[in-house]
Amino acid sequence: MTEKPSRYQSDAKELVDQVIASVGPEITLGLPLGLGKPNRFVNALYQRACEDKSIRLHIVTALSLLAPGGSSSLEKRFMGPFAERLYGRIPELAYARDVASHTLPENVSVSEFFFKAGSYLHHTGQQRNYICTNYTHAVRDLLSLGVNVVAQMVAPAPGGEGSEQGKVSLSCNPDLTLDLIPMLREQGRDRAEPVVVVGETNHHLPYLANHAAVPEDTFDFLLHQPDTDYPLFSAPQMNVSPEDHLIGFYASSLLRDGGTLQVGIGSLGAALVHSTVLRHRNNAVWRRVHDHLNIAQRFPVAAREGGTGPFEQGLYGCSEMMVDGFLHLLDAGVLKREVFDHAPLQELVNRGRIGPGVSLQTLDVLRDEGLISSPLRARDLRWLSRFGILREDVYLRGGRLMLGDYSVEPDLDNEETRQALQSRGLGEKLSGGVVMHGGFYLGPENFYQRLRELTDDEQRKICMTSVNFINHLYDHAYGGQRLKVAQRVHSRFVNSAMMHTLSGAAVSDGLEDGRVVSGVGGQYNFVAMAHELPGARSILCLRATRQSGGAMASNIVFSYGHCTIPRHLRDIVITEYGIADLRGQPDEQVYLRLIRIADSRFQEELLKQAQKAGKVDPSFRLPDEWQGNTPESVRGAVSLPGMGQAFPAFPFGCDFTNEELVLGRALKALKAATSTRRGKLATLWRALRTPEQAATYRSYLERMGLNSARGLRERMDRKLVIHGLREINAPDSDGKA
Repeated sequence: MTEKPSRYQSDAKELVDQVIASVGPEITLGLPLGLGKPNRFVNALYQRACEDKSIRLHIVTALSLLAPGGSSSLEKRFMGPFAERLYGRIPELAYARDVASHTLPENVSVSEFFFKAGSYLHHTGQQRNYICTNYTHAVRDLLSLGVNVVAQMVAPAPGGEGSEQGKVSLSCNPDLTLDLIPMLREQGRDRAEPVVVVGETNHHLPYLANHAAVPEDTFDFLLHQPDTDYPLFSAPQMNVSPEDHLIGFYASSLLRDGGTLQVGIGSLGAALVHSTVLRHRNNAVWRRVHDHLNIAQRFPVAAREGGTGPFEQGLYGCSEMMVDGFLHLLDAGVLKREVFDHAPLQELVNRGRIGPGVSLQTLDVLRDEGLISSPLRARDLRWLSRFGILREDVYLRGGRLMLGDYSVEPDLDNEETRQALQSRGLGEKLSGGVVMHGGFYLGPENFYQRLRELTDDEQRKICMTSVNFINHLYDHAYGGQRLKVAQRVHSRFVNSAMMHTLSGAAVSDGLEDGRVVSGVGGQYNFVAMAHELPGARSILCLRATRQSGGAMASNIVFSYGHCTIPRHLRDIVITEYGIADLRGQPDEQVYLRLIRIADSRFQEELLKQAQKAGKVDPSFRLPDEWQGNTPESVRGAVSLPGMGQAFPAFPFGCDFTNEELVLGRALKALKAATSTRRGKLATLWRALRTPEQAATYRSYLERMGLNSARGLRERMDRKLVIHGLREINAPDSDGKA
């Protein structure tokens, strides 16, 4: 076994000793968003701070992931076995657990700039410690907070000799780290303050190259304990409702073949990916739904900006989060438009002057555009071989162009040279292209497995990189504005919102009382970029309604006391009832177009409010064709006769068993029924009167640990489960409805 260099450490506690010896007891620890946290090192450092009150530990991060536990006794019974199955081998983040239980010691604080949606809505401590910042400003803010230790999980290089030896991969989180580490070290030098960068290797983490692969000496220490490597924290696939599917379908009609896609995590993102794959692979079914919804006539923006055919040129992904959907698009043959990290070359590709295949004409075009010279120089050869235009064994020697053992003049006007290049020197096709730029990733376990199984060619086409390269148009170390504009043609930046006001403002991250639901993240960046990039559009998706206090409420509202995206950046909004094209429209049209895609149960009241405010002509009346926005119309659109299961609840697999899916529906129905005091009392009364049907629902009761209930609480839970199963008409233990 090869001995690791001294920066490799095998004991987390000893590593903590070295970190404290380097920076002292005042530690501000910067951790990656989401998946890339080095749990073993962080837990050891946190434990030391809990034991030694002289240490002041401030953890700055985002999205600290914990296994779901549930709040009620029924939720805990449901989630316990599920969480053990998915997360039982993963060391829990001790500080995150103590944050959730309000038991952090006084000498430790945790600040986050993005929460798991709703996780800290009622947690006053984390609400006070929340840092409101755009994703692209997170590095700046980490530095201003005095971060002096950065720690991250990394993937060790694959075994064997090769170009990746001596490197580790930032894999899931190069997003901030690529910019943060050099800036942190520079700040430390300028202030004469010590800083430490720690990596923790984990062979479960997929090794991704390109920008994510960095030299081992990027880190001061690397915790290497292969015997205790743990699985990656997974985010299970969520149920995709008919409403979600229809929102995703409308969004898929706005995608332009040969364009660019950004999309986020969750059921709305999964719905968009599913409909995009459907459009490409089963276009007849996709068009049938498209025609049923009469999209071209009702929403002309789709015909003008989108498309209806398969993706012949394909899409390029440029998304701060690489969700698993991008790999489904890759496997379906949709994610295939390659971009190149050279702006003039990319512009020639965009204009069709250079195709993927290489020929002498390729050289002529490049020469005409001034990108290469004739006679060819050594730097021309390096550039041409970099992009696969010339073979790597073509070189200059003694003023002659060498093609193996054959030499010619390096003059592109020389006929002998041209013939020699044609037969011996040209590559087959452009190389070095990328189909996906991502900043971080998080998803289900099968997503991680697919990443681990990428072929060399597939891996080369995925580039995990800095979020400031992705989310901004400004110049960056990995590419300037000209390059980004050339790569990101026909961009569609698809994000979700909680509510939308009739004036065009979006509410995505918080409530009007100041409480934070999640965070701004990169949404503002993409919306703003859509208004700057030629041909780009921002698409904000939301469900038209929600349950609130036991009643149905509209997510299209007249006004709201908080906004994430201001109204002057309004663009395209989608609900399950259609598409509102708001860009450049006068206020009256903005109000009416949003009312048009609201649920019909709320349209009349929204119209009255708009008219009272003087934003809509008092004589306007709702057209009949607007008033069919009902849940029934949604279900009808996704279940047209003869289509089969074209819009399944779990289009990309499921981590739940069949019994868990049924129980989940029953528990969700119970939660909705008991959301008010009156509803809770009525449900309890009906549950108590529900006859015992232990044999009928035996397997469900076994799964919930309620086959033999003891005590009042368990007997009540058992009654509630049986009542919930009856209410949703669940199949019995033999599968009969």
